[in-house]
Formats: sequence, C-alpha cells, structure tokens
Amino acid sequence: MGVRHINPEGLHRSPAFSQAVVVEQPAKTIYIGGQNGVDADGKVVGPTLGEQARQVFRNLATILESEGASLANIVHWSIAVVDGHTFDEGVAAFQEVWNRADPPPAITVHFVAGLGPGFLVEIDAVAVV
Repeated sequence: MGVRHINPEGLHRSPAFSQAVVVEQPAKTIYIGGQNGVDADGKVVGPTLGEQARQVFRNLATILESEGASLANIVHWSIAVVDGHTFDEGVAAFQEVWNRADPPPAITVHFVAGLGPGFLVEIDAVAVV
C-alpha cells in the first residue's frame, strides 16, 4: 500500500497534522461516520469536551479494530466543535492516543452552532489499510 504524508516546502509544518495524504495504490479504505462522546448505550459520557473527545477516540479505535486497523491508519479527520468551546481539551485527548512516531493525518476543524443534545464534539475519519 502506498500512503504518503506530504508537507511541501512553503507550507506550515506541524507535528499535529499533515497538509495532505496521498494514497497511491488500491487499498482498503474505511469511511467512519461522525462519532460523538457516547458510550455503548448511547449515553453522553460527560459534560466536558475532553471527556467526550476521549470517548470519541475510543469509539474510533473500536471501529478500526473491528476491521484489523488502528488509529495509525487514519489519513483524515474532520472535527466539529460546538462554538464557544476551545478544542484544547480535544488536542490533549488526541495526544494521549496518537503515537508521535506515526505521521499525523490531515485534519479539518470546524466550529459549529450545535450538535446533538449534550454533544460538544464530533469526529469522522477516513482510514486506509
């Protein structure tokens, strides 16, 4: 499988994200729908963005593991955060689960007026195995 994380000269280089990810050969691709900070019973796990983000990453990991993959296979996340909240707690949660030896995915963050009741963050992802 040919996956390249690219950060061309002339663009900001960050340890937290890649500017783009190129998949060069046919590969298994997993498109993960928006995950919220809910447990297996569908209940919101806590009132803070950090608690919810940690659960989102657990949910993502569970989905990926069911397909023989891991968070390291994610090439793109799209993150929605409810306006009025900073994503600092979400970044901290990401740093808890992301292996810094792995190239970071491309990331898009949106601040939105609202999500479902009690939800502060939602993340969808694309993984390549």
